[in-house]
Amino acid sequence: MKILFYTPQSDATAWLADLRCALPEADVREWQPGDRAPADFAIVWRPPHDMLAGRSDLRAVFNLGAGVDAILALEREQPGTLPSNVPLVRLEDTGMAEQMAEYVVHAVLRYMRRFDEYALLQAEHRWHVLDPHPRESFTVGVLGLGVLGTHVARVIASFGLPVRGYSRSARHIDGIATYAGPAQLDAFLDGVKVLVNLLPHTPETHDVLNAGTFAKLADHAYLINVARGAHLVERDLLDALHTGRIAAATLDVFREEPLPAGHPFWSEPRITITPHSSALTLRAESVAQIAQKIGALTRNEPVTGIVDIARGY
Repeated sequence: MKILFYTPQSDATAWLADLRCALPEADVREWQPGDRAPADFAIVWRPPHDMLAGRSDLRAVFNLGAGVDAILALEREQPGTLPSNVPLVRLEDTGMAEQMAEYVVHAVLRYMRRFDEYALLQAEHRWHVLDPHPRESFTVGVLGLGVLGTHVARVIASFGLPVRGYSRSARHIDGIATYAGPAQLDAFLDGVKVLVNLLPHTPETHDVLNAGTFAKLADHAYLINVARGAHLVERDLLDALHTGRIAAATLDVFREEPLPAGHPFWSEPRITITPHSSALTLRAESVAQIAQKIGALTRNEPVTGIVDIARGY
């Protein structure tokens, strides 16, 4: 068994060592430009077109992340990047759900208890007690009920807060009001106090966090974006903060990363910025999941996490 590996964002040495340990029978190599030697599987993050194009020998391509928007965008820009009839398999959780829940819950409770406002008061050396937001009306809406979104919604609900969830297809989650499809989006948004975005990034969800969306939320609502920067119309958020439509925002993802030093988000005190760190890919868990799925595929057994290319996730 021959496996190709590629990532532009980190030293491949540790990944290659762990993959060889988990798959001792495999020949695992890091892809280099011009490498067209046969391979059975490819494990990639943001691969170049030349790595995958025309590789009819592959049995599957594994994406080193739950989001596949980058590799699908490359396919749209350069058709044929993904070999035809070769499944694209994304990571499922691998420790990301717990991290994401920690991040989002921290942000939600910070806003409910008004710690963001206390930070502004501290900067002014002002001692002033603020009433917390009423729990019963502090409705949290989770956009996107995949593995991460579902877990986040359940954890938030465990704090006794009212939680709604929105997905493209109908879902049932105990204790959470669920909405599905474009026809129910406005009803989902109506009165939401904290909007948490965990949607996959597809052409249909591009720019979904815009002035029209903000106008449907509760007055002085909060935004938490932990999905993709391309979901957010940045000018609309700045305008909504200026008018008070949005009280504050926590952003982990941006259209351009790293966020440029001169970007207006840096100087907006009501925006909390983190460097795309809400849920990091954990190498050991990822390698174990990929190795398990490669084993299943070699035995001609089904695997989960296969991406529907047309839907984008």
